[in-house]
Amino acid sequence: MSLTVADALDYKGFPADRSNTGGWIPAALILGDWHIASATKLPQLRPAPCNRSAAPHACKPANGFQMGILYLTIYVIELGTGGLKSSVSGFGTDQFDEKDEKERSQMAYFFNRYKKSLGSPIVQIFQVLVAAMNKRKMEVPYSVELLYEDIIKMSRILHTDRFRFLDKAAIVGEGDFERYGPNPWKLCSVTRVEEVKMMVGLLPISATTIIFWTTYAQMMTFSVEQASTMERSIRSFQIPAGSLTVFFVAAILITLAVYDHLVMPFWKKLKGKPGFSHLQRMAIGLVLSTLGMAAAAIAEFFLVGAGEAFSYTGQLDFFITQSPKGMKTMSTGLFLSTLSLGFFVSSLLVAVVKSVTRSSNDDHGWLADNINHGRLDCFYGLLAVLGVINFVLFLVSSAGNSNLPFKWTPLLMAPLVRTSARLL
Repeated sequence: MSLTVADALDYKGFPADRSNTGGWIPAALILGDWHIASATKLPQLRPAPCNRSAAPHACKPANGFQMGILYLTIYVIELGTGGLKSSVSGFGTDQFDEKDEKERSQMAYFFNRYKKSLGSPIVQIFQVLVAAMNKRKMEVPYSVELLYEDIIKMSRILHTDRFRFLDKAAIVGEGDFERYGPNPWKLCSVTRVEEVKMMVGLLPISATTIIFWTTYAQMMTFSVEQASTMERSIRSFQIPAGSLTVFFVAAILITLAVYDHLVMPFWKKLKGKPGFSHLQRMAIGLVLSTLGMAAAAIAEFFLVGAGEAFSYTGQLDFFITQSPKGMKTMSTGLFLSTLSLGFFVSSLLVAVVKSVTRSSNDDHGWLADNINHGRLDCFYGLLAVLGVINFVLFLVSSAGNSNLPFKWTPLLMAPLVRTSARLL
């Protein structure tokens, strides 16, 4: 077996070498796991234990060193996880032959299984952008045949009319060719330009998934606070507040199992397709997460959990199948970036809501330390409204994609319109 991968490039633009690719990723993940294990075991790395209910003012917060170790651990784990996830999913789909009908249909199951288990293209993107910017004053030829192309015919990507400005990177100009061929920072082939166009085309839809992960982050955070105020005792045993998320995980597993064994076979008989398309799954996920914010108690976990089951697999499918073959890892990284941005937006939203809803130092606002003194219902209502707005933007962004027919719009919008009307 060849040690190089023909459709994957390293940071220098050469075919990636299997023998030295990705070796640092498990190291970062293992190092992060070692850090987190040490932080929970060594008393010097965590605050002293205390009984918050008996003496709430006696609890000492973590010092700067302890917080620093915690954040370092989290970022090292995420560094390893991010690199691993962005590579594994793309590598997994490469095992399926897209030209084979049977294997192409099996790929749809792979994304569900992956969820249950969980060349640098950046250089190419910058090359196209730099070349197009340097030729911004040049006119694009009237015929596509006059644009530069050096890719063999069977591997070419046909020219499209979107993002016409980038076509200027394929205009042959004076000084573009050097001793060993064209300078990639001055001249790019039509296929390379089209690959960058495909990546740019993913951005609007990917941006509309950020609010979903913001909702997810809020539920995972405030649900624990909600559980801490509940009566969780069964005789002498008290159920930990954090264990309430088991309903969330159960919703994901149940949803994926039902979708795999019931929905997909039924949809294949009805429509001749192995389940919903990636955009349809993303749409269902956005709807369920929005309804979850308008619901309460256990229903909230099941709705958002089911929403993640659809949204996660739909997004993963969308980013991998709609990206160029040599950019699958980057497109998966783009998907994981929307997840990270969702959590950052979550933190920003909490800070803004606390600042706006707090009228004085004595006023707790919507997000009090003790949720019984705040208005968490109003905050969830705000998230539901943002979800409605975000879903409309999602429909607009995906309007040109045939995988989300607009005949779905009334079906998906009806419950959201009713929910937002009640909230407003």
